[in-house]
Amino acid sequence: MPVDLPPIDEVVTFLEDLVAFPSVALTPNVDLIAHVEDLLRPYCTDIVLTHDETETKANLFATIGPAADGGVMLAGHSDVVPVDPDDWATPPFVATRLGDRIYGRGTADMKGFVACALALVPRWAALDLVRPVHVALTFDEEDGFHGAPILIDSLAGTPRPAAAIVGEPTGLQLIGAHKGCYEYTTTVTGMNGHSSRPTEAVSAVHHATRWISALLDLDAELAGRAQADSRFEPPHTTTNVGVVGGGLARCTVAGECSFEWEMRPVQSGDAAFVKERMAAVEAKLLAEMRAVHPEAAIETEAVCEIDGLEWVDASPALDLMRSLLGGDPPVGVVAYGTEAGLYQAAGIPSVVWGPGDIAVAHRPDEFVEVGDLEACLAVLARLGDQLTR
Repeated sequence: MPVDLPPIDEVVTFLEDLVAFPSVALTPNVDLIAHVEDLLRPYCTDIVLTHDETETKANLFATIGPAADGGVMLAGHSDVVPVDPDDWATPPFVATRLGDRIYGRGTADMKGFVACALALVPRWAALDLVRPVHVALTFDEEDGFHGAPILIDSLAGTPRPAAAIVGEPTGLQLIGAHKGCYEYTTTVTGMNGHSSRPTEAVSAVHHATRWISALLDLDAELAGRAQADSRFEPPHTTTNVGVVGGGLARCTVAGECSFEWEMRPVQSGDAAFVKERMAAVEAKLLAEMRAVHPEAAIETEAVCEIDGLEWVDASPALDLMRSLLGGDPPVGVVAYGTEAGLYQAAGIPSVVWGPGDIAVAHRPDEFVEVGDLEACLAVLARLGDQLTR
């Protein structure tokens, strides 16, 4: 049966507590996880914590109800992107309610969804659940998706959720697919020298720009590879170089240059296509570089390679959300990446759905509408009816 809705002020209190933890990606989050664990412990049949190698960052996987297959996982990440306080009208790590909005880093992405789930846990625990509710919180989603793979590994041999709702800010629109997120750092090592004698040196900057140009030149071919019925906008795999750095001075041939780049595949074959084409470009550049300096190198480090959430018409996760939302809600797609693709690849059908607007995420004065939290609360409360029969 649907549970009684907690008052919105209770949800806001949970959100205030979560926002107060400055859980910026790549920094420790164990205090936030300990806080959530303390809140959940009285209502859970099991809580599993997993950590990174430093033991300063943790995932949480909590079970409310029986240790049985067929449960529903409410998935979120604990981390947020960095802030510059000077850009904010309100303190970024204080949840500030102004009218019908609550401002603060992470209010939309995605502590608002987590607060709604936490407020409902005592209500679900009071029911005679046949299948469980799971609350999952990961670390470092915002910078490489480092936590979710560790959490997924910890689920081996345990009862599996039948569906996952990843509560990213979709404006409460149901999302059935998204692009992948492949991120890299490439470092070009040449040989420095005086700019008046460039042929006696190897410019890492010049060769990096040629590498980058070749990557960007793939755009037309990637557009041609897009399926005619692609649901995405833009419909094809895209690439982007976001950061470039290298060199010492205008009058010095640069000995090193590095750049941060990404691609967002709409299909796994596109990632292989880009890698194959760039390997050929790289081989040509290296041959030129090493003719002058045999120690020249081009090395690429994978920050993350996260496949997208593939569209599945007969998805148990979509069926669940249709039941919770009622009727036949439209199902959209988005270009940004989430952990949903990882959960799907691990055999957990997934959707993306949550309060807040992605347009305000990662920006100063991030906020979530109180009305979105109320609507999210009402929909998630209906899980009680799903899991007691």
